[in-house]
Amino acid sequence: MSAAPEPLDEFEQIARLYRPLTGGAPEALDLLDDAAVIPSRPGFDLVITKDAVVEGVHFLAGDPLDLVARKLLRVNLSDLAAMGAERYGYFLAVAWPPPCGWPERQAFADGLKADGEAFGAVLLGGDTVSTPGPLTASLTLLGWVPAGCAVQRGGARPGDILMVSGPIGDGWLGLRAARGAVDDPDGYLAGRYRLPSPRLDLITALRDQASAAADVSDGLIADAGHIATASGVGLVLHLDRMPLSEAALAWLAEQPDRLEALRRLASGGDDYEIVCTAPPEAAAALGLTVIGEVVAGQGVEVRLEGARIDPGPGGWKHR
Repeated sequence: MSAAPEPLDEFEQIARLYRPLTGGAPEALDLLDDAAVIPSRPGFDLVITKDAVVEGVHFLAGDPLDLVARKLLRVNLSDLAAMGAERYGYFLAVAWPPPCGWPERQAFADGLKADGEAFGAVLLGGDTVSTPGPLTASLTLLGWVPAGCAVQRGGARPGDILMVSGPIGDGWLGLRAARGAVDDPDGYLAGRYRLPSPRLDLITALRDQASAAADVSDGLIADAGHIATASGVGLVLHLDRMPLSEAALAWLAEQPDRLEALRRLASGGDDYEIVCTAPPEAAAALGLTVIGEVVAGQGVEVRLEGARIDPGPGGWKHR
């Protein structure tokens, strides 16, 4: 990161870096006010989610800041997708440490511009401040869902099917690949960690078919557990049914303890796939990988080849 050649005025930053990200949305008021004005939308509920990233915790020092910004937007989009909500606009707060000059700030804004245009999300407001460090950014994303149709974690019922939308464990392996601890010759794993793909393609299907859903950010076991807790039910999760990418399968084949390796993949997080439940008659329409079932009880029972196993920590927890 390079130092700025000259002091950067907050309002100059807003005008040059962030006003273009509004796309001219009237709600943003050209970022000239300290708040946005959001009109109501008859027949819809406003869904609001918020995520933050901190250098050294959520991304590595030296990671390209355009990718950091894109990931920040994408993990919020993943939360909306899990609820069946369409993206609308976002609020941004960034705390810049002294080493971050104009080039770094421009790269961050460029990343937001690229994905804001790709995903149809505009900047509505926010704040930019200085900090002694580390670099910290927070994004609040707004979305719309038809009134009463948000897919919540509390809707699972005994007899439902437990499913997941795609490969699990790539995010956890990707972090290790980015650190040089896992072989990643084509950069696939590091790419999955640095730039996840929110499952926006599932928004309508989840609204129509799912009884409960969450995105896999903390770890498959942990996020399935959030559904179990919110719904007041038990879940049976079969590790041997968990979908894995070719890269994860190659890594798994080299591990001396298959059980421990599978448990790590299922607990690592940062996958941003969707774990959900649906009645049996609706599960087929979703077309996702079946990994278990909803039962009476509480918590997540993890099995491997039919045998019940200790799930371990289950996922990431901030202290």
